[in-house]
Amino acid sequence: MRAGRLECGVRDRGPKPGDDMAQTVSEAFVDTLVAAGVRRVYGVVGDSLNGITDVIRRREGIDWLHVRHEEVAAFAAGAEAHITGELAVCAGSCGPGNLHLINGLYDCHRSRVPVLAIAAQIPTSELGSNYFQETNPQLLFKDCSHYCEFISQAEHAVRVLGIAMRTAIAKKGVAVVVIPGDVALRKTSAAPAFLALDYAPSIVLPPAESIAGAADLLNGADRVAILGGAGCAGAHDELMQAAARLKAPVVHAMRGKESIEPDNPFDVGMTGLLGFSSGYHAMMSCDALLMLGTDFPYPQFFPADAKVVQVDVRGEQIGRRTRVDLGLVGGVRETLSALNPLLREKPDRRYLDDCLEHYATARKELDELAVGKPGKKPIHPQYLAKEVDALAADDAVFTCDVGTPTIWAARYLRMNGRRNLLGSFCHGSMANALAQAVGAQASRPGRQVVSLSGDGGLAMLLGDLLTLRQLKLPAKVVVFNNGSLGFVELEMKAAGLLPYGTDLENPDFAKLAESAGILGIRVEDPADVRPALQRAFAHDGPALVDVLVNRQELAMPPSISAAQALGFSLYLLKAVIGGKGDEVVDLARTNFLPRGK
Repeated sequence: MRAGRLECGVRDRGPKPGDDMAQTVSEAFVDTLVAAGVRRVYGVVGDSLNGITDVIRRREGIDWLHVRHEEVAAFAAGAEAHITGELAVCAGSCGPGNLHLINGLYDCHRSRVPVLAIAAQIPTSELGSNYFQETNPQLLFKDCSHYCEFISQAEHAVRVLGIAMRTAIAKKGVAVVVIPGDVALRKTSAAPAFLALDYAPSIVLPPAESIAGAADLLNGADRVAILGGAGCAGAHDELMQAAARLKAPVVHAMRGKESIEPDNPFDVGMTGLLGFSSGYHAMMSCDALLMLGTDFPYPQFFPADAKVVQVDVRGEQIGRRTRVDLGLVGGVRETLSALNPLLREKPDRRYLDDCLEHYATARKELDELAVGKPGKKPIHPQYLAKEVDALAADDAVFTCDVGTPTIWAARYLRMNGRRNLLGSFCHGSMANALAQAVGAQASRPGRQVVSLSGDGGLAMLLGDLLTLRQLKLPAKVVVFNNGSLGFVELEMKAAGLLPYGTDLENPDFAKLAESAGILGIRVEDPADVRPALQRAFAHDGPALVDVLVNRQELAMPPSISAAQALGFSLYLLKAVIGGKGDEVVDLARTNFLPRGK
């Protein structure tokens, strides 16, 4: 963990102004970033950023990572912040430059990772005149940041930067500083700012009477289930102790997979749209639900009659998804540490064993879908995901695009306590996987980084394949190429609609990669999946594996509503009447006949 204090001896790559001259705001800015432990800034250069980028060019200890689109800069910074737990930085020039940051910053903010965005602005003398590229960043970034401040004077620039950095760290989210290019070039007598803030989170413990009340409720229930989310990070031992005492199956949300799944004998998988039937079964069969550090957003997957205890360090999240009988404002680790001694060990584990048996059956059924028979085309995406999991490093960092790549990651990538899994799990943005792979690989050069990219997501920010080559980042991009916006197509079918606007006429992504100096491999036969992945993973540099997977694969949620069943039936009827009978037959063959038939 980096110390939050100014270090002596900030080195410069080139000549400095004389000792009798004050620093520029840009120099004080960059020295503050370096002193706080920031080692890289992601962005696209522009004249309003010239002051800052020129100082970065000359300073030791910090680099400018040139991406091809500012949205990638924000996603990459978010990935770095997730992997390191520390502040990451992105920047955009005035107007369109920093506007491109917004989508990625929304994702960072909703994922609660500490990111500082430097948004350059037009010259101060032109503000309010509808000048070339003029926008109002203070309003534009307000909804995706905890702090957004305009720097109008050189003497308060460093102070504002310090406040922004501390806010991003303390509140775990985005902070934005808006600085005109001319202000960045002015002189200032202000010294670089001390961060003076540790990255370790503060301990938040609920009142003793609330913890005792939770223990009474849980001790009085016969069938307790646990639902855990991202807030369970760092609380694995305490979670296992609670589950053991309560004989409770543990269900996890997507963002909890990374920390809850490893070494967990109580694991019954996920619930929700991406999850397993076993996770849904466990929650719907319980008479008490213990929610730990999760804001799981789908009310239809919560039990209607169970008593609910919710633990969250953010009190505003308690009770906003389902009715809660007792809410505890506190961190998961410290709350469980206080709660566990009060829990009576339940002698009856029949409910737990039933849930574990259900999970074993669901897991077996999912694994039976992940088969690859030589010559049997197109390739099942489940098989591809399972092979990625089997061949990837024990400490791999995975990123996954929204839609079906996230489903396959949720169901087939195994977390072991050393691996990481990143995605746009709260914001749900397309095109995140490649961008996050950039930040993950840049900040952890010694680890294997694998992007599970959809063909639609990859195409949306395709230009940043060039970033992997230019920055010499050896990330591996595995493309689930089904020629469609697959999850959107599934949603249309569930609503009884014929898919429309979802077709993708893709190029040969492998050839595109080769033209950019990246190893490209195209796979059309299941027999070639494993050799292709082995070759890509062993390659000393960036690689792309373009795999043609089945478009008709259904990714069914663990519970199908009557409306969804009716909608899907209507889709089948419309498809047959509309002359798409072959599509219906292919879909049935793919999803309702034994694999290999």
